[in-house]
Amino acid sequence: MSFCPYPRRLAAAVAALLVAATAAAQTPPAATPPAPAPAPGTAPGLAPAAAAPTPPPARVDPEVRLGDWIAVVVNQELVTAGEIERRVSRLQADARREGTRLPDEEALRRQITDALVEERVIISTAREFGLRVDDIEVDRAVQNIAVQNQLTLPQLRERLMAEGMDYGRFRADLRDRIMLERMREREVYQRIQVSDEEIDKLIAQRREAAVAAADINLAQILVTVPEGADPQVLAARRARIEQAQARLKAGENFATVARAMSEDANKEKGGELGMRPSSRLPDAFVEAARGLKVGETSTEPLRSGAGFHLLKVLQRAEGAGLSDNQTRARHILLRPSPQLSAELAARRLAEYRRQIEGGRNFEELAREVSEDGSAAAGGDLGWTTPGTMVPEFEEAMNALPLGGLSAPVVSRFGVHLIQVLERRSVPIELKQLREQSRNILREQKFEQAYADWAKELRSRAYVEVREPPV
Repeated sequence: MSFCPYPRRLAAAVAALLVAATAAAQTPPAATPPAPAPAPGTAPGLAPAAAAPTPPPARVDPEVRLGDWIAVVVNQELVTAGEIERRVSRLQADARREGTRLPDEEALRRQITDALVEERVIISTAREFGLRVDDIEVDRAVQNIAVQNQLTLPQLRERLMAEGMDYGRFRADLRDRIMLERMREREVYQRIQVSDEEIDKLIAQRREAAVAAADINLAQILVTVPEGADPQVLAARRARIEQAQARLKAGENFATVARAMSEDANKEKGGELGMRPSSRLPDAFVEAARGLKVGETSTEPLRSGAGFHLLKVLQRAEGAGLSDNQTRARHILLRPSPQLSAELAARRLAEYRRQIEGGRNFEELAREVSEDGSAAAGGDLGWTTPGTMVPEFEEAMNALPLGGLSAPVVSRFGVHLIQVLERRSVPIELKQLREQSRNILREQKFEQAYADWAKELRSRAYVEVREPPV
């Protein structure tokens, strides 16, 4: 099996939806009828009905329930009052469970209506472009929910039914979310421009940060200053550090001056603090040493809560720079089929996990049962760099300790049992470094590019806000 990169934003969005959908399935429906929509007029960002262009025929949703009503028409899509109220109830339940605060109910309802309109604008545009999400992808998303909640598919359907959520609506929501995120990925990323100058600047910043964070050995000359020292004492202390500074400028050895004048515990070692990560040094020391080469001394005394310091860089870790944390892992893959459902595959892999923990050989078992091309090598995938695997596989792999076995993991390829064998850090090649930096910059620009794109789509959309029926 070839593990090709997968859009991480899409995977994260669908994963978030799975959590939200599961929470919704566990939240009882509101006991009261749908509350009225916002007062007649124009909600924020919505075009008033009177100013709207001639509407296209609306796509009637078969899930609109008796007693529900259409709150907004968006191109050929509908937003119902019941849908708004269900999302309000879900967010309120989530807030109560997590102890977070929400806006007042009317403001929350307006925000949700606005978000639903934006989603419908994007989805209707996706339909116009001919984008579609096939049943296999929706099946995979549903299977993820079932496996993550340790349910079979029939049990998931029963749970949804018991909590008043229609299974068809549930699948339709998943389909829309996948389509929405795919549209965002396709349309927004092509708008984002990253120049070579921006990449060069980011690489320089990353290299500088990596060097600054590397292990370093400093020596210091410390002249202490008592807390609350009066001006006379402070002047005397400053005169002492300036005397040490003058001796260094005259050419004396740093260690000799430290032994003679320093007042810290390391003075007999010439003030040497020892090799340690920069994160274990005071920020002021790290900043002062940033521009110093090995063997150089700070030109001016540094003031801290302890007193006055002169610093010398004795050593920096060799090869300090940007590196990749690579992982060598192996896995057993079972592919769902008409004869093997995802939940049955997960149960089999859970049993294999127990057998391996009981002493069965992973390598032999992988050769025997794995349906991946790596089976002949005992499931060994070799060394992989971040971003090589699909996100759900990589996240599970990264969470494992050395030798650790995962629970069954569902991905677009099937269901996996993963074991981490080794980890290492290797320097990043320039080509890979530039590509990484380009991706970082694209992600940094994504939200603004998305906001601009969504605003453009919305300005061209037909949006009609309807009043509640009398």
